[in-house]
Amino acid sequence: MNYIDLELIIPEISMALLAGLIIVFDLFSSNKRLLVPLCLIGLLVPLFFCIAAAQESAEAGFMGTMQVDDFSIFFKYIIILATALVILSSATYAKRFDNHQGEYYSLILLSATGMMLLASATELITIYIALELTALPTAALAAFIREKKSAESGMKFLILSAVSSAVLLYGMVLLYGFTGSTHLSDIGTAIATQLSGSAGITDHGVLLFSVILITAGFGFKISAVPFQMWAPDVYEGAPTPITAFLSVASKAVGFAIILRILYMVFENEALSSDWTSMMAVLSAISMSVGNLIAIKQNNIKRMLAYSTIAQAGYIMVGLAAMTSDTTLNTSGPVGILVYLAGYTFTNLAAFAVITAVSESSGDDSIDSFSGLIKKSPILAGIMTISMISLIGIPPTIGFMAKIYIFGAAVETNLTWLAFVGVINSVISAYYYLRVVKTMFLNSASEQSPIKPSVGPLSAAVISIVGTVAFGLYPRPIIELAREAISTIVG
Repeated sequence: MNYIDLELIIPEISMALLAGLIIVFDLFSSNKRLLVPLCLIGLLVPLFFCIAAAQESAEAGFMGTMQVDDFSIFFKYIIILATALVILSSATYAKRFDNHQGEYYSLILLSATGMMLLASATELITIYIALELTALPTAALAAFIREKKSAESGMKFLILSAVSSAVLLYGMVLLYGFTGSTHLSDIGTAIATQLSGSAGITDHGVLLFSVILITAGFGFKISAVPFQMWAPDVYEGAPTPITAFLSVASKAVGFAIILRILYMVFENEALSSDWTSMMAVLSAISMSVGNLIAIKQNNIKRMLAYSTIAQAGYIMVGLAAMTSDTTLNTSGPVGILVYLAGYTFTNLAAFAVITAVSESSGDDSIDSFSGLIKKSPILAGIMTISMISLIGIPPTIGFMAKIYIFGAAVETNLTWLAFVGVINSVISAYYYLRVVKTMFLNSASEQSPIKPSVGPLSAAVISIVGTVAFGLYPRPIIELAREAISTIVG
């Protein structure tokens, strides 16, 4: 390790130091109101280093275990944005944690540090360590409310996360045994050599089993069916801002490492058809199961939990659209990055409104939004635009993202999958518009106006501005996504 290696992870180091600074400040200061401004100002430091790194050419460090390129920086932008908006949404919510507010914000920052490391990881051991750094603080955050439901949420997340990590680690061990290396580039070369002249992956049982285990491990991280069982209970029991953090940042970094592994390890003609078929089936099932079960939910956090399962299915359309000729067809992966950026803005806006409403009503049911148009027109308007974007209706970024990702499926002869996606988008309109109908047409038993605090309202406004602005002019995000994918295509 040398100075150049450390320079590559300066954004992660600054994020971890900020987490430590928050703990120390909280220990010696009784003014908890300064924690949020300190976090937000501190996040400018890793953001500055990411912007500086984007001006340089791609570099590898730590003996090839880390890669800082436009791809990793794209996801670091998403993680920093999500972290800032979640902390801003928590400004009033975190007061219920009394003397533990510093630990709350520090755990968010430490989890974000793990996510940023994961976006740059190019070696199996590094990937696993970064995953654990991401998961363990999140498990603690899920149980941060001193209530039975929150404790169950944290325990379920911890246990199932441990099981999925064990499955993933076993798959990695088999992959190492098959190839003799833990570096993704070397693994890809070894697999290409082993599969040359063979009928395909089915000729190598160890490789097939490792691919299945790795798929299961990462399927948990992105909450895809049939590995989604943790999401509804964890989303319902966790603090609302943490639910938002899980729904966007965790999912984004999960797809980041999946894409890097696909391009560096499984970009092989003998594997591509098997991978495309598996991803297409998982995508269709995730969309359908998530949307159909979401229809019956009365708790809005559980509804959005099943919604995020369906959203994972939409994003996986982009994975299925990766054909054997990946160097020429990048529309699927670019669509994934555009979708993740749009989903970050949209979902954070929705959860910021949920945070504000639950602070006022103390209730997470959909009925708590009854008459919101009269109690807080601005919150009702923001929530309406968020629901419209999640459906995929113009002029929002959700519409542009779905057009891009379904178009990639059509380009790669997966028209049937694009059709399934469109049908599921129509189905999802039922439960998304149910929330809109409740806000505008239902009468509330309590008619007193809701005055949202500055934190959640600011987070909601920033997020919804991004949702609409990039819906009307998506070119900046599309260009960033194309540059990011071009650095890993090879």
